[in-house]
Amino acid sequence: MTTSVQRAKAAFASTTKDDGPAPKKRIGFHVLKVKELDRITDDAVAITFEVPDHLAEDFAYLPGQHVAVRATIAGDDIRRNYSICAPAGSGTLRIGVKRLVDGVFSNYAIERLRVGDSLEVLSPSGTFTTELGEGHGKHIGAIAAGSGITPVLSILSTALADDEQARATLIFVNVAAHSIMFLEELEDLKNTYMDRFDAFHVLDGESTETELLSGRLDEDRLRAIFDGAGGRDVDEWFLCGPLPMTDMAREVLMERGVADADIHRELFHVSTAPPRPKTEVKVKGDGAEVTVHLEGRSTTFTLPPNTDTILDAARKIRSEVPYACKNGVCGTCRCKVLEGSVDMVQNYALEADEVDKGYVLACQSFPTSETVTVDFDV
Repeated sequence: MTTSVQRAKAAFASTTKDDGPAPKKRIGFHVLKVKELDRITDDAVAITFEVPDHLAEDFAYLPGQHVAVRATIAGDDIRRNYSICAPAGSGTLRIGVKRLVDGVFSNYAIERLRVGDSLEVLSPSGTFTTELGEGHGKHIGAIAAGSGITPVLSILSTALADDEQARATLIFVNVAAHSIMFLEELEDLKNTYMDRFDAFHVLDGESTETELLSGRLDEDRLRAIFDGAGGRDVDEWFLCGPLPMTDMAREVLMERGVADADIHRELFHVSTAPPRPKTEVKVKGDGAEVTVHLEGRSTTFTLPPNTDTILDAARKIRSEVPYACKNGVCGTCRCKVLEGSVDMVQNYALEADEVDKGYVLACQSFPTSETVTVDFDV
């Protein structure tokens, strides 16, 4: 039986390029119409896009991946990154948008966006995923807060649907019951897979009948839930939410014997100052010679030391360079260093094994050698 993950992976087949390495999948913006717009809480909406047949492969995705959405709002070019919340292989491209204070796009989506409107959407990317499908029999655990449920929902629903031996455990933190995003979908999962799916709703601003699930998710509460839910049987954990919560959860899981390699994390936003090199970089002449491989073409330029990141410098010459948050969070600008060295000043998106293999975030990387070559196509 072909699983939804296998069908999604089929869209990542290499294609012939004129020059340079062949990409697994072309990453680019496409104009998509809003097919459905559903209010899922008082301050959140789910947006389903209409994907035409000729773009079906471009928008095939693995569970847990994300897209960047681009819109011109009040004359400004706005890009925001959102995880896909539908099961992989379902043929549905759906994201969840939660209102943020002073959030330009989230307020636009909730107040002004209508069915039939068009938005520019970047084809899916991201490594917050795992091997799923019949025969794996994995027990997937997840700890999410607020809108962090979106990639987790895709991962859990795909795992349960594609493997009759798969199990899933979710610890979901919200302020109150009325603010829980995708509550109906989670209840449907529980009703469908009642013997294989456990969900623990922790409300930090509202009392419940269960004392353990009432209050802030601190170390002691997480330890108690972990032990009571059979957390030691979980094969892989997925953490999605604010930085302090995911840091705390990682520490507790590792304390309980979970291997670091089996813990995956994704953040939606980190407030930071603009990135700067950790140390002054000294190169001869006018700066480092940087070569960028993108969409089968190579472009070389000179980047003066201690000025732009590789991403910002490349964008001046290659406007199609993929990016979204520019905070080292979303991973959209992930590339691989083929030659030379860089200083990646911040990283909240790449796993340790990716960094070991030479992957960096272009939005956070400065050259530290006279010649640097990076590849966005691998």
